[in-house]
Amino acid sequence: VQLQASGGGLVQAGGSLRLSCAASGRGFSDYVAGWFRRAPGKEREFVAGIGWSGGRTVYADSVKDRFSISRDNAKNEVYLQMTNLKPADTAVYYCAADGPYTIRIPTTPGAYDYWGQGTQVTVSS
Repeated sequence: VQLQASGGGLVQAGGSLRLSCAASGRGFSDYVAGWFRRAPGKEREFVAGIGWSGGRTVYADSVKDRFSISRDNAKNEVYLQMTNLKPADTAVYYCAADGPYTIRIPTTPGAYDYWGQGTQVTVSS
């Protein structure tokens, strides 16, 4: 599985962005997908994860009620809709995949086998 993230950019606080992650390779619908981020000087942290069919989602407390993860398995894509963005959300965002057939949605980077290249999100105050 190869992943490519896109959709980052510069936005003012309170604004919105939608990140996309395009997957290539067969069987992506059997993989759990997640979004992580790394802010300058900080460790990579979990943002959101989604199960195979999209029916299960998990969010970090810091983004709950502001971010929404979804997927379209017909298009092999995963999305992260980000609203009410804050300067603290500034980071490089990475999509990741784990599987196939992972039962739980991991929240640690080491549990994911496949990573995209990252897309920069900058939120100005």
